[in-house]
Amino acid sequence: MTYAGSLLALAVLTLLPGPDVAVVTRVALAHGRAAAFRTTLGIVTGLLVWGTLTVAGLAAVLAASAAAYAVVRVAGAGYLVVLGVLTLWRSGRPLADEPAGAVALPLRGAWRTGFVSNVLNPKIGVFYTAVLPTPVPDGAPHTATLVSLVLAHAAMGVVWLATLAALLDRAARVVRRPSVRRAMERVTGVVLVAFGLRVAVE
Repeated sequence: MTYAGSLLALAVLTLLPGPDVAVVTRVALAHGRAAAFRTTLGIVTGLLVWGTLTVAGLAAVLAASAAAYAVVRVAGAGYLVVLGVLTLWRSGRPLADEPAGAVALPLRGAWRTGFVSNVLNPKIGVFYTAVLPTPVPDGAPHTATLVSLVLAHAAMGVVWLATLAALLDRAARVVRRPSVRRAMERVTGVVLVAFGLRVAVE
């Protein structure tokens, strides 16, 4: 695979609906744009952790170890299921119990939600291990090439997820209508649970 091909693969991975999109949507619906952006930063930090492990060769070790992979996979699946269940529970709460608008979420809490959801997704490490090393030609700086791809993927993630959060925030008047919000939260909750179960069985 060429360098451009690797960038394209990373772009496709970024745009495909997955746990990252579901987590950012959940936070945006419940806590607003600012919290969703902080969650995005947490997700991207998780990507950088996986990128660092890949450059160091540790992600390949994880991919080759069934036991280590299973531990991370089950932990990540459980976290997504818990987020989904909490979202479904929140969708059933009486709206009168909540203040108008989005409920504030502390900076650390928003960032941690994104970081944990991503750093416990071993599929990122496996994908990086498969895709990142291939475009490095003979004689080219191996580490610098890998780092540039990881940073490019992180930038893609920030742009895409921040754009998603902004779009949800612009649609806040419609999205936060009681009936619409309940429906979207229930869909998001089901999607998170489904992603968690899918990660668990793959």
